[in-house]
Amino acid sequence: MKNRIKGIFLIFITTLSLFILAGCGNNQAGTTVKVGITGSNDPALQKVAQIVKKEGINIKVVEFSDYSQPNTALAQGEIDMNDFQTYTFQSDWNKKHKTDIVTLGQTVVAPMSLFSKKITNLNQLKKGDKIAIPNDVTNEGRALQLLESAGLIKLDDSKIPSLRDIKENKIGLKISSLDAGQTAKSLDDVTAACVNSGVASDAKLDPKNAVYREKITAKSKPYVNILSANAKDKNNKTFKKIVKAYHTKEVAEVVRKEFHGYEMPAWEYKILQ
Repeated sequence: MKNRIKGIFLIFITTLSLFILAGCGNNQAGTTVKVGITGSNDPALQKVAQIVKKEGINIKVVEFSDYSQPNTALAQGEIDMNDFQTYTFQSDWNKKHKTDIVTLGQTVVAPMSLFSKKITNLNQLKKGDKIAIPNDVTNEGRALQLLESAGLIKLDDSKIPSLRDIKENKIGLKISSLDAGQTAKSLDDVTAACVNSGVASDAKLDPKNAVYREKITAKSKPYVNILSANAKDKNNKTFKKIVKAYHTKEVAEVVRKEFHGYEMPAWEYKILQ
C-alpha cells in the first residue's frame, strides 16, 4: 500500500514538474504581437522589434496590399496593432465602419508630394492637364489641400474637402481620383499625381524631384502616422512598451537614414504634439 501511494506521489510530482517547465518555456518564448503594415518594408518597425525583443516581446509584421485591409484585420482580431494610418484616416474609418480603433502613439510624419514625369515646375501646368489624387476620403482631402497650397486651386471651408469642394480652378486642370496605391503608377498617363510617401518610396520616386511638397506645420497633425489598436487594448502594457521603443533616438535615426526624406520622426516635432 505504501509503495502504491509512493508511486502515485512520484507521478504527481513528475507531472507538476512538467507543467512548471512548460510554463518556464512559454515565458522564455515571450509575447508575440502581430503588427499590420501596408507595403513590404518598414525599417523603423524592424528597429523597434529589435529593441523590444530584449524585453521578451516578439513583433510579427503582417503585410497588406492596400489601405482597406489593416483596420479590418485589426477589428476582426487577426492582428493586434497596425502601423500605417493617420489620425484623420482612423477617425473616418471608425465613423464609416462602426469600429473602435484608437491611437497608441505617433510614428512618422510623411509629407505628400506632387510628382510628374512630364513637368518639373508648377508653372508648366496648362489647361486640360490631368492630375491624379488618391480616392479615399482623407487622402483625397489632403491632396486637394496640397494643390491649394501650391496655388493651383481654391477650396471651400470643408474640414476634409472632396472634389466637389473645389470652388476655383483657374488653370482648368482635370483632377480625378483613384486608389492611393495606383497614383505613382498613373504617372505615365497623367501630367502629375499627388502621391503618399509610402507609395512614392515603393515606386522609387525621389522626393527631391517632386514638383511640389507638403510643408510640415501645426496643420499637418491630422496627417501624422500612428500606431493603432482596438480600444479594449489602449492600456495594454506590452503595446505601451512598443510605443516607448518607437519614440527613441535609435528609431529616429533609422527613419532619417532609411526613408531619405520621405518620412520624419513625428514625435520630435513640438508643433505636432
